[in-house]
Amino acid sequence: MIAEHAFERLLGLDEGWAVAGAEYEVEAPGRFILVVRETPKLWPKLTCPQPPCGASGITCYDHAPTRSWRHLDAFGKKTEILCEPPRGSCPSCGHVFRVPVPWEGEGKHFTRDFEAFALTLMREMPLAKASDILGAHDTRLWRLLFAHVDKAYAALDLSQLVHLGVDELSCRKGHDYLSVFADLVERRVVFAPEGKDHRTFERFAEEMLKHNGHPKAIEQVAIDMSGAYTKGVRENLGNAAIVYDKFHVVALANGAVDEVRRDEAREGGAETKQQLKQSLWLWRKNPENLTAPEQARLDQLDLKHLATGQAYQVRLELQSIYRSRTVAKARERWEDWIGWVRRKADRFGALLTPMKRLADTVEEHLEGVLAHWQEGLTTSFLEGLNSVFSAVKRKARGYRTSVYMITMLYFVAGKLAIPSMPAHSK
Repeated sequence: MIAEHAFERLLGLDEGWAVAGAEYEVEAPGRFILVVRETPKLWPKLTCPQPPCGASGITCYDHAPTRSWRHLDAFGKKTEILCEPPRGSCPSCGHVFRVPVPWEGEGKHFTRDFEAFALTLMREMPLAKASDILGAHDTRLWRLLFAHVDKAYAALDLSQLVHLGVDELSCRKGHDYLSVFADLVERRVVFAPEGKDHRTFERFAEEMLKHNGHPKAIEQVAIDMSGAYTKGVRENLGNAAIVYDKFHVVALANGAVDEVRRDEAREGGAETKQQLKQSLWLWRKNPENLTAPEQARLDQLDLKHLATGQAYQVRLELQSIYRSRTVAKARERWEDWIGWVRRKADRFGALLTPMKRLADTVEEHLEGVLAHWQEGLTTSFLEGLNSVFSAVKRKARGYRTSVYMITMLYFVAGKLAIPSMPAHSK
């Protein structure tokens, strides 16, 4: 019985359970089979789970059919636990129930230790790759992930949520969207419903109430300049100030520069077309991020007479406004910038129309843009969400419904209380 005792210690079983048999199947690929049974010492520890009974004196009623659980590999070999789960009977109320086995995980087909290892892998790589490493079907891995995320999300506490950020996520190119609601203080995703209209905020307000929060507790909301999102905030988060965060404002500027570049490349002469050829990332980067060859190419361009060069200067000046230390200075600089852009567009002509539209948009939403300078709100987590979105898409690749994407998003970016392997075990 030396091997059986060793496996009991490996499984962490208490005196209520014992490894009754340990066998190794030599046929390829080879695996350990551990047969576990309850001991007489189990029954005095149990009480009736049927409320409000709670009586002691539970006795064995019978045993359920044999079940198997995949465990962590032992000595490099696949290991499974076999057990006929006992059923107990209450002498007080007569309730018959299946006794929980201590190694069972949330996914029911795996042990807790195996699930912790599987979840650690799934957090680091696409689920399909984790499935190959574990030798477990991806359907069962998704099932355990759903179980863990659903359980942890149900316990989510939003009572301290006051600074909110919202952004959209495309599930598939040109197809479905999610609206991602993030706690900007705790830097975690807290809600991700389908859609990107104002009704997603109504659903968020309802979700807050389920998790000890209240919509009126939200003080500031960072969003893009979407009319639907603005309407959603005003209708459902009545005490919240709207903040059009830096990340989205700069993204609008980059989009306007791209539009100018495309129009100029299409309408310009041969020399203009040659200057703008394969220059997309040249205009999207900040000067300090240019490589030496990119900087050399930029120096050779006629920025003064290229509409794209002028648009690029407008974008850089916009970004510099965010270095303003006070809201008063920022307001002054934004108002100067709006007038400057309009004058430049009037002088240069139709090619700078996208930049003039950008200035009009900023002016229309100026109070929300200036809210960026309010003390306490940081939207840096929103700026990093794009990389989070990319990671989530890779991990959930190949699965068609948004449920998979939402579950993986909560798992990767929700900071939920989900088991993982201790650092020393990895």
